[in-house]
Amino acid sequence: MTCTFSTEQIACLSAPLDRAKVRQREQGRSKVSYLEGWQVIAEANRIFGFDGWQRETIEVRCVNQSERPIGARGTGREARPGWGVTYTARVRITVGEGPGAQVIREGSGAGHGIDTDLGQAHESALKEAETDAMKRALMTFGNPFGLALYDKQQRQVTHSAGDNGAPPPATASNGARSIQRSPSPVTPAAAAEASHDPSLIPLDPATTRQILATLRGLPRPVLEGFTKAFRKRFQVPQEATSIADRILQKRHHDWIEAYLVQHQQVAA
Repeated sequence: MTCTFSTEQIACLSAPLDRAKVRQREQGRSKVSYLEGWQVIAEANRIFGFDGWQRETIEVRCVNQSERPIGARGTGREARPGWGVTYTARVRITVGEGPGAQVIREGSGAGHGIDTDLGQAHESALKEAETDAMKRALMTFGNPFGLALYDKQQRQVTHSAGDNGAPPPATASNGARSIQRSPSPVTPAAAAEASHDPSLIPLDPATTRQILATLRGLPRPVLEGFTKAFRKRFQVPQEATSIADRILQKRHHDWIEAYLVQHQQVAA
């Protein structure tokens, strides 16, 4: 059987995972380590090439849709009527071209959406389910896609040069309940607003830098299309010469992640 991967690719897939790329979220009484969706896509582009892999959603299903109150406890405000939606998805990842030269992996995932708008709740849940399934499929290729995190001792997760060993800022997985816990101070007004709409929670500086680094690596035509779409989606005035300082909140992160995934599917 002919090996699909080059020597360089095998070295990348076997390399330890950089801890600076790892995020954490609270799950019950413990914390779970994970990689963000955009980070996994960036790694696949880096290792396999922009035209070297394909993603296909082969199954998606809405398994729950129910009314539920939305409102944070302890805010003194009445809960608002809203929706809770859950999707499951199965995604297929194909690396390589031609019969006998392709490696195919599949993964299943789930996503949850909570919003006062039913359509937005469905959108959030669907995107989260597809991203979760994609990450689980790519994970089987090696440490750069999160395989190292399945080892409880994380022996294949290393610190970057100059890293002081401190864990990255705690976050939650992408989707409607994806909460970025910023280490920087948050004003009481911003905190109150974010408590009613998690998408408004500020991004931490490290995440913002990673997003900007990924965008700078896009081909110029793609970057121009992204900039135009971002301006339209978030109503950035034309007199603003740059959108870099407009990427501030979780909703921006989630939209950018979805845009990159969509572009990857079109390019494939």
